[in-house]
Amino acid sequence: DEFISSPPRKTVRFGGTLAEILLKYEKGDTTDFELLKHQLSDPDIKDAQIINWLHEFRASVAYLTKDLEQLVNILLKLPWLRRSREVVEEYLGFLGNLVSAQTVHLRPCLRMIVSQFVPPRITIREDDVDISDSDDDDENISENFDTCHRALQTVARYVPSTPQFLMPILVEFFPFINKSERTLECYVHNLLRVTVYLPTLRLQILELIIEKLLKLDVSTPQQDIEDAEETANNCASEEKSTEEGLFNMEEDEDRKGNKVVSPSIERMAHPLAERLDILMTILFSYIKDVCHVDGKLNISNTKDLYRDLVSVFDKLILPTHASCHVQYFMFYICSFKLGLAEAFLDHLWKKLQDPNNPSVIRQTAGSYIGSFLARAKFIPIVTVKACLDLLVNWLHKYIDNQDTGANAYCDVALHGPFYSTCQAVFYTLIFRHKQLLDGNLRKGLSYLQSLNFERIVMCQLNPLKICIPSVVNLFAAITRKYQLVFCYTIIERNNRQFIPVVRSGTGGDLVQTCTNPLDSFFPFDPYILKRSKKTIDPMYQFWEELSAEDLENLKKPIKKGTSEDEDDDFLKGETPQNDGVVEIAPNSYESNTRSPVSSIGSPANCYVPYPL
Repeated sequence: DEFISSPPRKTVRFGGTLAEILLKYEKGDTTDFELLKHQLSDPDIKDAQIINWLHEFRASVAYLTKDLEQLVNILLKLPWLRRSREVVEEYLGFLGNLVSAQTVHLRPCLRMIVSQFVPPRITIREDDVDISDSDDDDENISENFDTCHRALQTVARYVPSTPQFLMPILVEFFPFINKSERTLECYVHNLLRVTVYLPTLRLQILELIIEKLLKLDVSTPQQDIEDAEETANNCASEEKSTEEGLFNMEEDEDRKGNKVVSPSIERMAHPLAERLDILMTILFSYIKDVCHVDGKLNISNTKDLYRDLVSVFDKLILPTHASCHVQYFMFYICSFKLGLAEAFLDHLWKKLQDPNNPSVIRQTAGSYIGSFLARAKFIPIVTVKACLDLLVNWLHKYIDNQDTGANAYCDVALHGPFYSTCQAVFYTLIFRHKQLLDGNLRKGLSYLQSLNFERIVMCQLNPLKICIPSVVNLFAAITRKYQLVFCYTIIERNNRQFIPVVRSGTGGDLVQTCTNPLDSFFPFDPYILKRSKKTIDPMYQFWEELSAEDLENLKKPIKKGTSEDEDDDFLKGETPQNDGVVEIAPNSYESNTRSPVSSIGSPANCYVPYPL
């Protein structure tokens, strides 16, 4: 109100009114026009000058055709965001008038707005070198982002086709992954805000964000992250011991009493992992905020978002091998309601059993089913049993169709989905056998016996030869303990048939035994990003390290009629890759428990001898 009632401020300007200047320009007199451009480009231009010019431009947008594109570009470069409220309001009014009268300028307007989705760049001069960095100390950055979204909404209101022009610009302006964490954080946050008022773009924006996250994820193998953390911890320990030795004074003792958690504890040592951690935290927060209204789960919103995320999962995640963290967005949204988890399992099951899908997709779907059933605490044992029934029945039908045919022999290329399903079943049993047997041991054993593991294990396709040895070893130990099937004879026969692979390298020839012919992985292995793991950990089933007592218990078959209360829940370790071997029984090959990708989580390489 003060602005409206106050008299216009006196400003210095030349060349008459805007309309006169533009008419002269059309007739070929460019003197005043060049002066106008110079005044608008002046870095010291005052708020009052900007307001007066914008007021005239709003009344003259009909003149701002394609021929005056250069002048419009100068107007779009005006420093309007960090000006007074009056300038901001006048500029938003100008944008609305411009795009409604001259849609030819829609793209430049959108580009100008999207370019403000990251913190402004400032140049710091050090030792005659200009260093460009984002201005993280800008107190008004949140307010500026709010204004940018107001501007985008204004444009979208006047031009309904804005979304189709906006999406390519959002893709183009996405920062490179080596930009600062703050820049990436702000841009992704602003992209997700766009989905709130332009819902037609949500699927495409989620695809864009998750594609970038996936690139970050596959660029930072889990082993690299762990190595970086270990190195950082060792350096921190050395520094701490040095400081304590140098400054062990009385006044320091008081300070030590007040424990202060350093922000560095939350940071990931690996720079790309740090970026991924921040962005995954934002994605989890977004999923939670969309699905919950006033703290309560909104079923309609959740279903709509679930459909979009499943679509992105199918397009980007499922075809990507050995991503470590990004796929957890599905794990998280499925935790909100059991129906979502069951829908996800059903979706994966359809992928697995459909012979029209590529074999590699079917195998990956099997890996996801096994890992999801094993790791998700929110999946009840009833659902686990229903899934096991589906998977095992499919395996038996597959054996019926193959066991007597021409292809009834062990071959990953021919039977990849079968082996992947076997591994999913074995893996699920390893994690869930205690719950399956809990309460009523006789009933639980009867259920497990009804699955007829013996037929699967003994079939001509020989799944124990193909599945990861650590999974096979634990499955064999558990099934022997409960007298479901005796696997060790087959395991020993398979060990004798393994043919070592000789590979030449810089250090000479290397003899390796392929222990992962499926090239499979467990997609929900432990999540190790420090900030975002706080969201996942409460709903995640961890594996405990194998104790000597557990090993001893596994050697003893359970006697009929006894109660089962031993603690045989024991998985801690890694997903072996093609350069690892596992000791399974006496006289088998030498063990090597180090994995190049992961050193925690699925399942342990352990030695459980079979009885002589």
